[in-house]
Amino acid sequence: MAQQKYLHQRPIQNPFTNPFSSSPLSNSSLSNRPISLLSRNGLLLLLALFVILGVFLPWAGSPLFPFPNTLSPSQSKWRDYSLAQAVEFAAKNGTVIVCAVSYAYLPFLNNWLISVSRQKHQDKVLVIAEDYATLYKVNERWPGHAVLIPPALDSQTAHKFGSQGFFNFTSRRPQHLLQIVELGYSVMYNDVDMVWLQDPFKYLEGRHDAYFMDDMTAIKPLDHSHDLPPPGKKGRPYICSCMIFLRPTSGAKLLMRKWIEELRDQPWSKAKKANDQPGFNWALMKTAHQVDLYLLPQAAFPTGGLYFKNKTWVKETKGKHVIIHNNYIVGFEKKTKRFRDYGLWLVDDHALESPLGKLE
Repeated sequence: MAQQKYLHQRPIQNPFTNPFSSSPLSNSSLSNRPISLLSRNGLLLLLALFVILGVFLPWAGSPLFPFPNTLSPSQSKWRDYSLAQAVEFAAKNGTVIVCAVSYAYLPFLNNWLISVSRQKHQDKVLVIAEDYATLYKVNERWPGHAVLIPPALDSQTAHKFGSQGFFNFTSRRPQHLLQIVELGYSVMYNDVDMVWLQDPFKYLEGRHDAYFMDDMTAIKPLDHSHDLPPPGKKGRPYICSCMIFLRPTSGAKLLMRKWIEELRDQPWSKAKKANDQPGFNWALMKTAHQVDLYLLPQAAFPTGGLYFKNKTWVKETKGKHVIIHNNYIVGFEKKTKRFRDYGLWLVDDHALESPLGKLE
């Protein structure tokens, strides 16, 4: 009743006025008339209410609209699921495999999971969900294998390379990895635009603090050094932050803290559209004398700029490839097409090999 009284007392705006302005744009005499549900203004108001309800009510039950009073009991449980709990659940023999995923990348997550499953390592995978939609979707299909570390990010902007959303997404990575090694676990990080062809754990020789792969397309000899490569033209090496393995050592923790520091010192701006990789390379270079680093073999872990563009090299190194990274190309459609062209888009015919099954 109070609301109805208010509507009758308040001057009603002309339907052609600016709804965000207190000043009418045409004859003010129309604004002095009370609303009747059968009048033109009343019908317009009812129509507007129906549109608003039709748009927003369906979202209330969606994981993209995570109000606490709309959550199911299982969703509420996953909102409170901590990283420590998730790592303890997923880790096997003190090791966990992690990836960070926003909702738009779920098809790539599934593709990567199929390849990981073929190497019998899927049980130790933990998906770090960057939005609630991903958290709920993964845990609905595969309970316990996804965790969200607040705050949740905007799933619609986090995947656009070069955007501030992408920087916000990738710059959280060293903090996640640091937390895991501080919990006492070894951790392998992968981007999900990757495909495993062999078991990468066989290549983690020795007891080094940190393992990583080169991002350069220049061909190295098969017996190349495993030391950190020398700086390039920009004063730093060109190591890919897409595949990292860390042991829970003081050296690995130091490297992650330095990476976090570098990202804080070089934030994203419109003039300098930063991402996390330069910061990782600066951190590697500045801690190289304190951290035991290991460069993985190029033939086993080639960059996408080499694997997809040098057919001669691919033939010469056939049988040696372990993880293929679909980088040196931007965009979902382009990445998907290239994987399909090379027989690496597995979700079309082998979705049931993924723990998530076939995603709708």
